Amino acid sequence: MSIALLGIAIIQYFWLKRGTELNSKNFDDKVTFALNRVKQQLEDDANNVETFTNYYNKNRSESIFKIDLEPLNDVSSPLSKYRSEILKNQIGSTAWFVEPSIALNGINISDIENYLRTELEDQDIDLLYDYGVFSNEENNFIIANGSYTVSIDNEEQFSIGGETQKLYESEYKVNLFSTEGENAAGSLRIFFPKKGTFLLSAILPSVISSILFTGLILFCFVYTINIILTQKKVSLMKTDFINNMTHEFKTPIATISLAADSINNPMIMSKPDQIKRYAGIIKQENARMLKQVEKVLQIAKLDKEEFELKLTEVNINELAKLAVEHTALKVNQRGGVIKAFLQAKSAIVEGDENHISNVIHNLLDNANKYSADSPNITLTTKDVPNGIEIEVRDKGIGMSKDDLKRIFEKFYRVSTGNIHNVKGFGLGLSYVKGIVDAHDGTVAVKSELGEGSIFSVFFPHKKVTKE
Repeated sequence: MSIALLGIAIIQYFWLKRGTELNSKNFDDKVTFALNRVKQQLEDDANNVETFTNYYNKNRSESIFKIDLEPLNDVSSPLSKYRSEILKNQIGSTAWFVEPSIALNGINISDIENYLRTELEDQDIDLLYDYGVFSNEENNFIIANGSYTVSIDNEEQFSIGGETQKLYESEYKVNLFSTEGENAAGSLRIFFPKKGTFLLSAILPSVISSILFTGLILFCFVYTINIILTQKKVSLMKTDFINNMTHEFKTPIATISLAADSINNPMIMSKPDQIKRYAGIIKQENARMLKQVEKVLQIAKLDKEEFELKLTEVNINELAKLAVEHTALKVNQRGGVIKAFLQAKSAIVEGDENHISNVIHNLLDNANKYSADSPNITLTTKDVPNGIEIEVRDKGIGMSKDDLKRIFEKFYRVSTGNIHNVKGFGLGLSYVKGIVDAHDGTVAVKSELGEGSIFSVFFPHKKVTKE
């Protein structure tokens, strides 16, 4: 999929680049055609003998083209008039052929502007441009953007200002009044300041659609890969859950089986105290199995939202005190200490006593299990706006940032490093999160590796009733 996406992107880039080049070439051809048409019109205008001789007689003191046109204009018949026009054209074309620079300097500004505008519009080029007529003899522009240029101290003053250099170097130019075997008198040059924007706008829809659809494919690709990786992680967690559950059930089953065999032993049957002892073990292990099964069923109900809270007035301080006393037995066996600071004065909340009790027990049980040496656990209750907060603090192994993002996920278990006696299904904190949310509360955690963890649970005094 990655290779295919890369290939599609490369092909699209190639065709977009090719399209841009074709648009640019097409634009160049249109401009060249328009300039050649303007050139032809200017040279046709130069064949007018009146225009030519008037300019020449005005600017030269002696000239072979100081012609008296009166005889040519005095025609008495259509045939004479026709011959007169032919003679005028012959004189005009001969004149600029002999000295083309005269024709170049005689270009009328209004005519050239009209020719350029008309020819560019005929080629569907509606774009701002700068133009100029360059004289090879004077080595400067004699016309620039509708104005005649003037020289001051051999420095040209152009009406187009900063665009002069760009116009001088423009790729769009055509020679004017060139004769066979001789250099042209000058050239007509044109420059389009916004050519790049114009060409880009032509392919912009293709570029946008290409980026849009390629981005959509890329998003779907990344989303699919993310789903696959997520499903892989979920599969691994479920496998780990099944393995843990099998282990958790195998131990009490083996203990129950051993106790049952012992009861059936003839030597034990005659000893009521031993039978009572083994019966107690069976009952204890059976209760342990039921507790594990109940935990799985509770999570299943939370996922399906099939459970119902039995709302009553619950005293958080009392539940916390009982949970600490129960956990103290396990903590003391490991040489640890657990303390309770019941600072909440308004400790009554509306909630399910059994589920809230389980939440506190789960948090304390985790604090005990994830303490490497002697546990040091503190439970604190305190009043906060609109409710009560329970804080469980330990000095255990802590968690990494990656673990903090996922600890409330179902089946997820934090890596315990060298601690091998931590058992469970990875459902405890998922259950805590579900119950707290069901009570319209919040749960948060702060932790650092090697420093311990702090779990903060908020329960509102009054649960919001949803219609």
